Amino acid sequence: MLLTGGLKSLLPHVLRRVIRCNRLSISNTSGMAEGYKQANIVILHKSLADDFEKFCRANDGPLPLLYRSKPGDWQCPPLSSDSDIRTDCPQYRVYEHGACTGTLKSLKEYSEQLKDMVAFYLGCSFSFEKAVQNAGIPVRNVEQKCNVSMYKTAVPCYSISTFCCNLVVTMRPIPESKLEAAVLATSGLKEAHGAPIHMGDPGLLGIQDLSKPDYGDPVHLHPGDIPVFWACGVTGVEAVISCRAPLAFTHSPGCMFITDLKNDNVTTRSSREVPQVHCISQDPLHYSIVSAEAAQKIRNLETLIGIDPGDRGIIHLLREEELLKACLSISHARSVLVTTGFPTHFTYEPPEENDGPPGALAIAAVLQALEKEVAIVTDQRAMNLNKKIIEEAVQLGILKRPVTLLSYQRESADSALMFLCENGNPGRPRFDHLIAIERAGMAADGNYYNARKVNIKHLVDPIDELFLAAQTIPGVATTGVGDGGNELGMGKVKDAVKKHIKNGDVIACDVEADFTIVAGVSNWGGYAIACALYILSTCEIHDRYLRKAVGFPPLSKKTSWLSALPSVPK
Repeated sequence: MLLTGGLKSLLPHVLRRVIRCNRLSISNTSGMAEGYKQANIVILHKSLADDFEKFCRANDGPLPLLYRSKPGDWQCPPLSSDSDIRTDCPQYRVYEHGACTGTLKSLKEYSEQLKDMVAFYLGCSFSFEKAVQNAGIPVRNVEQKCNVSMYKTAVPCYSISTFCCNLVVTMRPIPESKLEAAVLATSGLKEAHGAPIHMGDPGLLGIQDLSKPDYGDPVHLHPGDIPVFWACGVTGVEAVISCRAPLAFTHSPGCMFITDLKNDNVTTRSSREVPQVHCISQDPLHYSIVSAEAAQKIRNLETLIGIDPGDRGIIHLLREEELLKACLSISHARSVLVTTGFPTHFTYEPPEENDGPPGALAIAAVLQALEKEVAIVTDQRAMNLNKKIIEEAVQLGILKRPVTLLSYQRESADSALMFLCENGNPGRPRFDHLIAIERAGMAADGNYYNARKVNIKHLVDPIDELFLAAQTIPGVATTGVGDGGNELGMGKVKDAVKKHIKNGDVIACDVEADFTIVAGVSNWGGYAIACALYILSTCEIHDRYLRKAVGFPPLSKKTSWLSALPSVPK
């Protein structure tokens, strides 16, 4: 018997003949006909064909359509010179009313029924395996001589008529040092699912156990490997199940149709098309993708806001790419909590300075435009002031609608957890991201100080506790924006504050945020976050990753995003 390893170099038409003769036991076609495109197969009654094609167009990440046959046409001339879809997959599945009723090596016994059926040939990730290997990246399932792992996710596809199902993904373990190379190697291969749709913790996709794939075989991770997920054509199988057609056929997952088409050669790409990978969370592990062009624009923003008009020495506090990583994290968030308020003018009423609230409103306005939930938490004594600010912002058109305004008081040891999570359950957080902008931060001695070392603790509610509690809740990230080192979240740079900022040894905030954005004026940091979120939302590479390559790009929403950005009149 010819082993699978010996099939790598055979030309596609020879492989199809081998499969057609049914003389080999082939469990999957991964690694075969290297450099040639393989296809998932879905065969449906002609009455369902138009809706299924629309479903593919609406979800072209998992279902890149290579070819649609005419009813009763068993060949596919654009894909192969000599083929028969009834015999040229190693194994098929039969579905009746949404249930799999059997597997077959050939569909010839259904030739009469097939005269009224249409075959869809859909791109497959096996097609990019050679490109991944050429980039110096191991393909673990090929190494382990097994099928790729495939999982059902909790991500809904864009529904069309009776086709309504969740996304299916493949998982390939990739060494952490090779993540960006893997994204680069596959992002241009649109007909083989393109770039990954998720990198990191499988739980973020609703996958509970990598050792128990829904289709295919378990693939073992090596030390240092990261699970990387691509959209998968087996989504088409789930669509067939959902439509409950009286009769339908698919390939058996992993048993693809091999075409005569070579993989596309990816040409030189502009910075708009070159992806970059950034880690945005360790717990749960989560990486995001952005174009090189968008990343550079955000770095330029970071440079602009780092100008020090007061010559206070903030250059020593600056951390590169904190704005980029913070905004990538916020972009993935569903619900954001913002806090601001620094009562530095302690002898006045109200004692707040005007740095902070405008930046907070700028962030809130863009979050609203991006259809994220947003709330503001502030001191109890400042609730009326902030209520009036929010009302006026709505009247002026800065905000689309009022922002929920909250206050926080410590009543017990678990008050912060109860505030942040439903019933205090860390598995059910109300917010995914907390942002503090020009918010008084607690120093190492437990007090709060303005820049002149005056203790203003009596004017500050312990909102720091929310940031400390967030550190214990998986999936909740924090960002601190400041311009002097005594603001909430600046604990990440407290050593530099103590060394380089006047009175830093006393005033330095001791509470860290995951991301620390340092600006010459804190409002600038808020404006930069708003602009960076707009840049990310209009970045095609990032948008595709956010929506997991299902549905359509939100082109119609760009105008509302643009109108939400901060401006001089606002």
